[in-house]
Amino acid sequence: MSDVDYSIYLVTGRDLLPPGKDYYQSLEESLQGGVTFVQIREKHADTGEFIEIAAKSKEICDRYNVPVVINDRVDVAIAVKARGVHLGQSDMAVAQARQLLPEGAVIGVSCNNADHVRAAIKDGVDSIGIGAVWGTQTKQLTSPIVGVRGVGELLELLDGTNIKAVAIGGIKSKNLLRTLHGSVSTTNHALDGVAIVSEIAASQNPRQAAETLSKIFKTFTAGPSPAISAPATSPEKIIIDKVAELLSVVRGINPLVHQITNNVVAMQSANVTLSLGGSPIMASEPQEMEDLSRISSALLINIGTMRSDGKESMSKAGYFANKYRKPIIFDPVGVGASAFRKGVVKDLLNTFQASVIKGNAGELAVLAESQEVLTKGVDSVGPGFKDPVSFVRQLAKKERCVVALTGPVDYISDGTNVVALRNGHEILGKITGSGCIVGSSIATYCGALFAQIVAEDDGRLARGDIFLGAVAGILVLTIATELAVQKGNMNGPGTFLPALIDELWTLQPETVHSLARVEVLP
Repeated sequence: MSDVDYSIYLVTGRDLLPPGKDYYQSLEESLQGGVTFVQIREKHADTGEFIEIAAKSKEICDRYNVPVVINDRVDVAIAVKARGVHLGQSDMAVAQARQLLPEGAVIGVSCNNADHVRAAIKDGVDSIGIGAVWGTQTKQLTSPIVGVRGVGELLELLDGTNIKAVAIGGIKSKNLLRTLHGSVSTTNHALDGVAIVSEIAASQNPRQAAETLSKIFKTFTAGPSPAISAPATSPEKIIIDKVAELLSVVRGINPLVHQITNNVVAMQSANVTLSLGGSPIMASEPQEMEDLSRISSALLINIGTMRSDGKESMSKAGYFANKYRKPIIFDPVGVGASAFRKGVVKDLLNTFQASVIKGNAGELAVLAESQEVLTKGVDSVGPGFKDPVSFVRQLAKKERCVVALTGPVDYISDGTNVVALRNGHEILGKITGSGCIVGSSIATYCGALFAQIVAEDDGRLARGDIFLGAVAGILVLTIATELAVQKGNMNGPGTFLPALIDELWTLQPETVHSLARVEVLP
């Protein structure tokens, strides 16, 4: 149904109206603000009242050329000559509804899992509503929350069909961009719209609420999506030139880098950030997360010494970083060590959209649900992936962010481009928290690149060249590692870290040019 615009899909809710707000006035104001599709939902009205409400609602929507469908009730849809119906999994079968409705009517179906989607395709529906994506207070949930990261897998099933898809459940202006970005499938299948309930229905100013939602949706769809980061494909020399230039950029900007990290490495992570030219703030009090998100240029979240009472801080920090379009570097340290860590990481990545996920082979294998590489605590076991290039590219597509796979050779991908970095020394793995300081380095460079961007709404969830920031953060640290070893100012792991910090402090662009070993891979 190419003539139907599902982008801002209002599901009505008279019980949510604020005191003194008339339902029909609210509906019309929402249409003036940009609502493109309306579903009339009445769970407690009797048939006569439902028909009366639906008929008057349709009359208002007709003035704005906005189609109306009826939730559940085929009889009401026929009575008011609505455009169609939206059916739940326990409602009338699609085939029966199709027989009763006039030719050309649209039928939507709620879907919570892959079996639901496959059935909807077989039944020939016009649209599906995927959810709940977030927790919601407007409807009692009878199925598990899909989560933002679960939407893409369902969208992929629609490839090659004409079925439209909207997400539903707890979607608001504050999480809309996160929802749109994170739900794109690995095949670049994006949502056709979002179903909104309380954000509009409960608003004193539904027109403004709809305008805000519409602007976010339009900006996202008109922007560079489905690309994950700013364009960064360059020959090796150009990448090295850019990284070398960033040395002075970081030192000049002095980006504030908010770090929620593990208590084993907090001091060395802060010192590495300082030596690169950044300004670290190591803070984990939940009440200050929004204030810090406003003023910082990047956020690092590291779960190395994760406790249950730390989850709130991480969730809020990530949420507010997304809100203010700041880069988020996420380090799932030891995620495979316990069910607790796996659960925390799943919840965190469904709460906020990471810009970079950095991890060793074992950690990233857990995220990808792969058994190819195993873990022992925070370390990987075995030689790694047989095809790291394909692995890192696919995981970046799945997680909708840049992925950095660290190891003897470091691989970075944004889902399209893959770069291999071959600098470093084995001694880096002989000190506690070597991977953690890589995260701090990436965050510092991403923060500097963010701070360079003139404020503009280009539809991206994080501003700045995230891919370049990840490459620079790893490359600079590994080159400094080689220098610390070569200059002979260290006798072993105990004296290595101070030597590394000194080399980061004094590293010059010409040294990066001469030592960098970068390969852009097909």
